Amino acid sequence: DPPALALLQFVDRELGGSRLLIIGTYRDMELSRQHPLAEALGELTRERLFQRVLLRGLPQEDVGRFIEMTSGHTAPRGLVEAVHTQTEGNPLFVTEVVRLLVQEGELGTEQVRETDSWPIRIPEGVREVIGRRLNRLSQRCNEALTVASIIGREFTLAQIRPLVEDVAEDRLLEVLDEALASRVIEELPQSVGRYQFTHALIQETLAGEVRLHARVAQALEELYGDAADAAQLAHHFSEAEAILGSENLARYSLLAGERALASYAYEDALAHFERGLVTRGIPLLGTEEAPDEEAAAFLFGLARARSGAYDQSQLGDAFAALIRAFEYYFEAKNVAQAVFVAEYPIAGPGAPITGIAQLIARALTLVRPDSHEAGRLLSRYGGVLGVAEGDYEGSQKALERATSIARREGDVPLEVQTLIIAANVSFQHLLFQESVDNVVRAIELSTSGENDFFEMASRFRTAAGLLRLGDLAAARPHTMALLEIARRRSTTRIFTRISSASILSLSCLEGNWNKGRESSDQGLEVAPRDSNHLLPRALLEYETGEPTQGEIYLDRLLEAMPREAFDNPEIFARISMALPAIARITGLPNRLEIAKTAAEQVIAERVVSEQSVRPITILNARVALALLAVHNSSGSSAEKQYDHLLG
Repeated sequence: DPPALALLQFVDRELGGSRLLIIGTYRDMELSRQHPLAEALGELTRERLFQRVLLRGLPQEDVGRFIEMTSGHTAPRGLVEAVHTQTEGNPLFVTEVVRLLVQEGELGTEQVRETDSWPIRIPEGVREVIGRRLNRLSQRCNEALTVASIIGREFTLAQIRPLVEDVAEDRLLEVLDEALASRVIEELPQSVGRYQFTHALIQETLAGEVRLHARVAQALEELYGDAADAAQLAHHFSEAEAILGSENLARYSLLAGERALASYAYEDALAHFERGLVTRGIPLLGTEEAPDEEAAAFLFGLARARSGAYDQSQLGDAFAALIRAFEYYFEAKNVAQAVFVAEYPIAGPGAPITGIAQLIARALTLVRPDSHEAGRLLSRYGGVLGVAEGDYEGSQKALERATSIARREGDVPLEVQTLIIAANVSFQHLLFQESVDNVVRAIELSTSGENDFFEMASRFRTAAGLLRLGDLAAARPHTMALLEIARRRSTTRIFTRISSASILSLSCLEGNWNKGRESSDQGLEVAPRDSNHLLPRALLEYETGEPTQGEIYLDRLLEAMPREAFDNPEIFARISMALPAIARITGLPNRLEIAKTAAEQVIAERVVSEQSVRPITILNARVALALLAVHNSSGSSAEKQYDHLLG
């Protein structure tokens, strides 16, 4: 490195070419051929001005002398042998081990005389040195070395190959080459495919961490049982998988995922379910049916976590996982679980997901038409028919049946859920007063604080309907109620996202720009790609004379939209509506072709398939075309859109 090269140049200059003895270790330096020090040493070697001497560890006798000088006592032979064996005479390791023994009072006269055996712990200083070396390696390399450390100081490729998950033999050889290059391990001579750790303490450090996690996992499990922190246990069983196996890891990953879902911690739940499926060797994506009940539970958990994460790009994958779980329960004739899976509300506010209605219809064949289970399924079925399928009449029939069953069974939560779903269907079909009436009834039936998720959905839908009706004063208390729910659930992202989106809409309509920015910042902090925050924030900045800021948020919105989002009529229509509004403010015709193409595509889809696009999405697309007509001073186009909007 530069300091070392400077030292060489200084000595050469000051001593005038006198012979120089350089003592050092290059083991950890990993010098490349282009490294300045490597070039300098190479030049010296060619001119025969120096020779390299490989420094070995201290012999056992010198280790004994060092212990004696440090402690002030004659070191017993057993202690000397123990320290030398563990440190292999490495001066740094010898120093750290002996220093720890002195600090702990293990080398006093009485202790030395009474002790027969000498279990040597690895000092933190040594762990840190070894840790720094290991940190330079890739994660996959460290995983392979950890598995190898459990086998022992020496190990073979054949021994670790079946223990390192999801790594082909060629890739495993690359990983071992990485460890060889860093001299963490070395290949044993005359034994192809056999390796050993270059120092016993490297192997001991890695293996010790695994054993520690194993002891912690087993102790927590024994002490607390099912009341233990499942996420903590899953972590420790994951770290100790090489010696404890995967059975408990899968069990606690499933339990941790379910508990995370119960608290709406969708991102945490997603990590737990994904780890469990990887542990079981089950693909996260694809159409492979669950092989057993535990696998089906993992897939259903994965579907709920992906859906709850409120990321439009994950909804298709969420439904695919849901189908895989449903097929297992359907074939196993597990009616309760099949119904539970089928009624789960995987459907985003954007593009409908093909196949949800068919799945619920299959589940309905498993139950009696007037049963309580049928009521739960019909509630979801009505929502899917009205929103994803565009069948308002069919939706109303299903929702009426669900409501009737809920009242007969005295199931108030089911009735509240059905009213919220009915309100959403009415909203999507431009029946805003009907939407508000339904959801106000849901609020009346709910006990305050009994179900935060239901209250959030009710308040959000009420506020949205009232804002569409232009009644800002009536919308405000519902929006403030959303804020209070979000404060109660401050660690749950979905509540923050929904409450901040509602406050953002209200603030912009009221002209409270600072409050709008504050709410937008809160929402974007937990959901940086959410169009419900990026789009109104971009408009807010343009409307308040901040086009540079507006452009930043608009660019973020367009970059955040995956390519498949442009097949999403709802998002497509909203973007197409915003772009000509921005052009009208700035006077710059930027991106108007995108707006025109988007709006026309939405209208075209409506013509091709009358029930594939929601009325509210068509409304937004026509607003976009109307704004474009004004911008282009096209009277005929404006008149055409006016006739549509007048209705």
